[in-house]
Amino acid sequence: MSDRGRLRDPAEAPETGERMDVLASSGAWRVEQILSGRLERPVDDRLDHTEWVVVLAGSAELEVDGEAEQMGAGDWRLLRPGVPHRVLSTTPGTSWLAVHLPDGDPGGPGPRSAQ
Repeated sequence: MSDRGRLRDPAEAPETGERMDVLASSGAWRVEQILSGRLERPVDDRLDHTEWVVVLAGSAELEVDGEAEQMGAGDWRLLRPGVPHRVLSTTPGTSWLAVHLPDGDPGGPGPRSAQ
């Protein structure tokens, strides 16, 4: 694995489905770029670890623990272990960054600003 690189252009997303590239990993964590095309059907998941995702480009509709939500560029979500979630739809060319963390609480509810 390289110590540097470049994210793929959202235009490289597949027409349908998703493409995942591992950008960095060590032990129990990894960082992925996900490029989404049109989804043929919702994608269900229930993780055994914590995942933090941010939409870099495009948009998606998620359902997390039964609640639907829209995500656009700049929106992020913390997905905790065992919480059911599904990707209902994505606009073609949606680019995500996903950080997979070891099982357990990664910390507080959100970013803190330095004072």
